Amino acid sequence: MDFSPSPRAAELTEAVRAFVEAEIAPVERHLHDRAGEVRRHGTGADLWHVPDEVRELQRKARKLGLWNLFLPAEHAGPYAERFGTRDGMGLSNLDYAPVAEATGWSALAPFVFNCNAPDSGNAEVLLRYGSPEQRERWLEPLLDGRIRSAFAMTEPAVASSDATNMQLTAVLDGDEVVLDGRKWWTTGIGHPDCAVLIVMGLSNPDAPGTAGTRWCSSRATHPA
Repeated sequence: MDFSPSPRAAELTEAVRAFVEAEIAPVERHLHDRAGEVRRHGTGADLWHVPDEVRELQRKARKLGLWNLFLPAEHAGPYAERFGTRDGMGLSNLDYAPVAEATGWSALAPFVFNCNAPDSGNAEVLLRYGSPEQRERWLEPLLDGRIRSAFAMTEPAVASSDATNMQLTAVLDGDEVVLDGRKWWTTGIGHPDCAVLIVMGLSNPDAPGTAGTRWCSSRATHPA
């Protein structure tokens, strides 16, 4: 199999690397040190504050089309064009791999390019499985960088890195999904801009192994 990047992927990878080197790297250490001071001396609200310098980096990246580069080619549809991806198209996994590697040289870069977890994965779930109403309410603000999201997988009594260990159940009851279980260590849940939470749970706990078991994605707005 040929793993060579396409011309478009090569161009985007080079653009990302150049942006990281020219725009992000010169200020990243300063921002990291400032964040350390906030952790030591700031309040809870201060921990989530996004510095103006980072917002400016996001605006520059979006203007260059280096925004939402994670969007998959087969599902991106009009969203890539509407929300800042260069050439208005998504990328295949093969083409996104070198782009993701380039962003991985900086802890800050994924956020600057709006490609950070868990927002990117949650956006893909909404893109592929969300209703039009759910996409309008949560996907579009995520792609626009106006809200954040969280993914609730980890549980206190099991090795949660293996999804087959999930104990929380997600059972359909009419038009609702009833969740029964406990989650913890949910990254980003405390962010004041967190507006949607996707929960992983078992819809059929009696199925052997993973056979016949569906992993349920449940939506919930973050409490004010």
